[in-house]
Amino acid sequence: QVQLVESGGGLVQPGGSLRLSCVGSGKIFSIYTMGWYRQAAGKQRELVATITSAGTATYADAVKGRFTISRDNTKNTVYLQMNGLKSEDTADYYCKATIRSVSFLDYWGQGTLVTVSS
Repeated sequence: QVQLVESGGGLVQPGGSLRLSCVGSGKIFSIYTMGWYRQAAGKQRELVATITSAGTATYADAVKGRFTISRDNTKNTVYLQMNGLKSEDTADYYCKATIRSVSFLDYWGQGTLVTVSS
């Protein structure tokens, strides 16, 4: 069974930084595109950033220049470095990965809460 587990969330002051990690485990043959999404209270889940297996990254306009997505294919891990955090970045952050296991599916992590507040 494939699992994605996020970590690194927490409380940070405006202007601060956090680094999120998401590790895939289980019977994984290949991981294709990985990404981070977020969902603020009362809002729909939205895309933050994605990265292909070759390392091509895309970002939502709201985080361009502040967030950096990266991955370590040897560790089945994707990262999100978040700098210059703003109160509007407060949300549950989820990682998603397209994984070839015994089947070919999109998997989601359970989420990690990021709170930006003074």
